[in-house]
Amino acid sequence: MEDLTADQFEYLKFPIGKFVRGTKAETPERVAACIAAIDALPEKLGQAVKGLSEAQLDTPYRPGGWTVRQVVHHYCDSHMNGLERFKWVLTEGSTTIKAYDQALWAELADARRMPIAPSLQFLAGMHARWVFLMCSLSMDDLQLAFDYPDGSRTVPLAEALEIYAWHSAHHVAHITRLKEREGW
Repeated sequence: MEDLTADQFEYLKFPIGKFVRGTKAETPERVAACIAAIDALPEKLGQAVKGLSEAQLDTPYRPGGWTVRQVVHHYCDSHMNGLERFKWVLTEGSTTIKAYDQALWAELADARRMPIAPSLQFLAGMHARWVFLMCSLSMDDLQLAFDYPDGSRTVPLAEALEIYAWHSAHHVAHITRLKEREGW
């Protein structure tokens, strides 16, 4: 890829824009829209990677970025942690989560070399459970929050719901934009 301007690189990094911290699903309609976005991810991701060759799966979506394969596996890691965070808060009340280094997880052998089919299957099953759980929540439940271990942030489930709805579109856009640029 030729030299990129700062704006071009930023667009490759955040094709749907950055998540705005503090954004919370505050109405039943917005909650439903966020849940629908999360529910749609397994199908949208499956369509985005359908028919890609091994070489295409091992192509980074931007200079210095993860490969398509790493992105697929990252969704499982990230959303598995998301489901756990929701469950911890719902069963323990306000709680401090266990943080993880997503960049290091993406460098592990499973993320770099494993076929994507098991992760697509896992994501579909996990999302079915997560969506079912989210649909059972009240607006009061969404005010429950978790804390980051360093004490830097408290995140209500209403904000976490927005984060994961955004995230559900974020990396799919990386893949679809890469496919458009490469003519796949």
